[in-house]
Amino acid sequence: MHIAMAASEAIPFAKTGGLADVCGTLPIQLSRNGHSCSLFLPAYRSAKQIASPWTDTHISFVVDMAGKSMTAHVLKTRLPNSHVDVYLIDQPLYFDRDNLYGDAGGDFRDNCERFAFFAKGVVEAIHRLQLPVDILHCHDWQTGLIPAYQRVGYRDFPWYRQTASLMTIHNLAYQGRFWGADMPLTGLDWRYFNWQQMEFFGDLNLLKTGISFADLITTVSPSYACEIQQPAEGCGLDGVLRAKANRLVGIVNGVDYAIWDPAHDPHIAQRYSVVDWKSGKPACKRYLQEMMHLPVRSDVPLIGLIGRLADQKGWGLVIPMLERWIDQHDVQWVILGNGEPRYARALEEIARRRPDRVAARLEFSDPLAHQIEAGCDLFLMPSRYEPCGLNQLYSLRYGSVPVVHAIGGLIDTVRNATEETVGAGTATGFAFTQYDIESLENCLLKAIDVYSRSPEVWSKLVHAGMTQDWSWSKSAESYLAAYQRARELAAIEGRL
Repeated sequence: MHIAMAASEAIPFAKTGGLADVCGTLPIQLSRNGHSCSLFLPAYRSAKQIASPWTDTHISFVVDMAGKSMTAHVLKTRLPNSHVDVYLIDQPLYFDRDNLYGDAGGDFRDNCERFAFFAKGVVEAIHRLQLPVDILHCHDWQTGLIPAYQRVGYRDFPWYRQTASLMTIHNLAYQGRFWGADMPLTGLDWRYFNWQQMEFFGDLNLLKTGISFADLITTVSPSYACEIQQPAEGCGLDGVLRAKANRLVGIVNGVDYAIWDPAHDPHIAQRYSVVDWKSGKPACKRYLQEMMHLPVRSDVPLIGLIGRLADQKGWGLVIPMLERWIDQHDVQWVILGNGEPRYARALEEIARRRPDRVAARLEFSDPLAHQIEAGCDLFLMPSRYEPCGLNQLYSLRYGSVPVVHAIGGLIDTVRNATEETVGAGTATGFAFTQYDIESLENCLLKAIDVYSRSPEVWSKLVHAGMTQDWSWSKSAESYLAAYQRARELAAIEGRL
């Protein structure tokens, strides 16, 4: 099978979030499974720098952008240590910028035009490269036009008739919503600008477009697939998704254990595995306490938090809880992240008040993220909503017991510690169901009590978490089944 993926970011070429990890890793795993993969990305300034030297395919073509002729060039490189070809759709006017989607002033005003150009460039490039595509796998709103082009026969490319499409929703909150007057940029007939396909309360919605036209839709965990069909988490698209329920599948993201595994992690103080974690983790804890200028104490629980300083990640609960806890509970905290200034200011003040209990780095550092995963005893993820989440998966591998809000991918991957699950040896963490401060505090207090008073139970939790398999090999098999289902659906409709 030949899978062509289209995305707005992928490691190592461009990254703002978990989308990049998926799109830079899944194609490699599919290739290892014996399938051919191609990846299409915009030729951002960062992507061209990292890909250098790249190969010029000498393929260029003109793309019509609502009467404006723009030339696209196709560059070629590879994902590192793989056989996955990467094609960069190059047009400096759109992509030669410092950032991917916006700057300090907000989103770029021409984002609709930029990614409509990218979508047209992908389908044109596949045609000119003569790729024998079986599956066209599109990721998030930036590629939402591609399934529409494939379904309605835009430019009538012959390869469309051999291909099924799959649309993956990584975070439904980001939809690519633009004013309706941008519709001519898509090159599609106005008849598609209707409430069932592309129109959304008078606006053009690119994610809705992809959902409406794709043969199959996936999202990044089974629970999130259910949640987004309800008004509370549907972000206005719950009705569209309920109508597509028989074509919606949840697949948990995988972890690249070549990078995230304490047995061979170069960033941590002492490497360890499930066999010797009782000596390895204390060494990593001491190192983390020293580097973060916290008192070096083996008896105090050390809690880690890593993530964007945004409401979605639960900081609306964490900040007021911390303001009370720093004086009431003998617990240490290590926090890493950046984002909204209001949360950054609050964390700075909390760390200033009790530097013996709270250490905050308001930045992003990949090496420090590894050190926190290895050095902390518990890892807190109280997200208001979480499509999948990756840090809880890293925490399981590193023996840092996760404490999570029981939603989305968090509840799909963390088994709450109860008398039954602990007895069965299946418990891996602690979960709270109500999104409020009291529920969060009670859950944390329970986890700390088990850590302090029940070392045998704690060892069971750590062992169960470290021995779980959340690798990409497992997720890739689920994606292959989804690809086959997409082709079956397209065949039923007579398009294959």
